Amino acid sequence: MKIAMGCDPNAEAFKQEMIAYVKELGHEVVDFGSDDIIYAHTACRAAEAVAAGECDRGILFCGTGIGVMLAANKVKGAYAANVNNVYSAKRACLSNNCNIITLGSQVTGNMLAKELIAAYLACTYVYNERSGKKVDAIVEYEQTH
Repeated sequence: MKIAMGCDPNAEAFKQEMIAYVKELGHEVVDFGSDDIIYAHTACRAAEAVAAGECDRGILFCGTGIGVMLAANKVKGAYAANVNNVYSAKRACLSNNCNIITLGSQVTGNMLAKELIAAYLACTYVYNERSGKKVDAIVEYEQTH
């Protein structure tokens, strides 16, 4: 897969370690940078690439992962979840069809971050009776508002 990645300046070292890890997993990475102190700009550019299909998924970083999640979710077609445990990382994909995850470089250890990323990237959303209608409702609302 082609993975969009970006962060705020404070998370640059964390992001670089995660980029190397994602490449080790066999994925291509598009780095949207970290120079802009307004992390929303970076998050939105990466989210636009995911929403447009230029990248298959995204992984974004800031101190908590919350700010980049909020910014990415403003992009139509981008569905970002802030994850902090393996179960949530899997369910973001399997239940919610999230195409972006966000992590906090100041609150997530490096080894846990790698486990979260691996769990998320190993999953594939398959439309199903339990979750499909819920995901459809979110997409429908977005398209009509």
